[in-house]
Amino acid sequence: MERAPLDPTRLQDALAGRWGRIRVVEETASTNADLLADSAAPDRTVLVAEHQVSGRGRFDRRWDSPARAGLTFSMLLRPTVPLVNWGWLPLLAGLGLHEAVTEHTGVVTSVKWPNDLLAHPDGGKLAGILAQSVGDVVVVGIGLNVTTTATELPVETATSLALAGAGEVDRTELLTAILRRIDARVAQWTDCVGDAAACGLAAAYRSACSTIGRPVRVVLTGDEDARGDAVDVDELGRLVLRTDAGDQFIGAGDVEHLRPA
Repeated sequence: MERAPLDPTRLQDALAGRWGRIRVVEETASTNADLLADSAAPDRTVLVAEHQVSGRGRFDRRWDSPARAGLTFSMLLRPTVPLVNWGWLPLLAGLGLHEAVTEHTGVVTSVKWPNDLLAHPDGGKLAGILAQSVGDVVVVGIGLNVTTTATELPVETATSLALAGAGEVDRTELLTAILRRIDARVAQWTDCVGDAAACGLAAAYRSACSTIGRPVRVVLTGDEDARGDAVDVDELGRLVLRTDAGDQFIGAGDVEHLRPA
C-alpha cells in the first residue's frame, strides 16, 4: 500500500510558536526513549517517527505499526504546576486526542480510562498513550492507527480510523489538529495551576470517558487486579472503583470493560 509521508515543513509552519521543536524521523526504536534521553530538549519538543520498531505500552507490552500507517509521536513537557497534579497529563493528552480525532475525521471516539482512544461505542482500540517522567520532564507518547488494515493490526481488539469509517485522512493535517488541541488543554490546565476542575478539564474528561458508569476489571500488576463499578474520576485523575469492600482509588492500571451481569 502506498502511504504518503508526513510533511515536516507544513507541521512547523502550522504549529510555530506553540511547540518548541518538531522533528520527523523515518525510523527509531522508541520516540519516548529518545526524548527521555534528551534531557536538554526545550519544553514542548515533539518527535515523530514514520516507523517505530521497539514501541512499548503499559506493562512493557510491545506496540508496532507499519511504516506511515499511523501517527507515532512523543511530546516532552516541563510542567510548571504542582507535582501532585501531574497525573492529569496523560488524561489531558487522551482527551485532546479524542477531541481532535472526532472533529477532524468524523469517527466517533471515547476515552477508556486513563487514556486509550476507542472507536465508540464499544469499538476497538484506535490509540494508546504512555506517559513517563524523569526529573522535571514528562514525556507523553501516542500511537494512533490511521490506515492500518485488519491484517496489519497486532491484536483483534485493535482497529484503525480507516476501519472505523474515516475517509481519506491527511496525516499531516490530523497531527496538526491533535497537537493544537493538546496544546490548548495544556495551556488551560497550566493557567489554573493544575486544577482540573477549575479549568474545565475534569468535566470534559468525564464526558468523554466511556469507562465511567461501567463494571470493569483493572489489572494493577501482572498478577493483581480489582473489580467493581467505575463511578468517577477524582480530583487527582484517579479512577474511583466501587467494590463490595468500599471505594478504591486507582492511580494506574489497565482497564477491561465488562458486560453488565
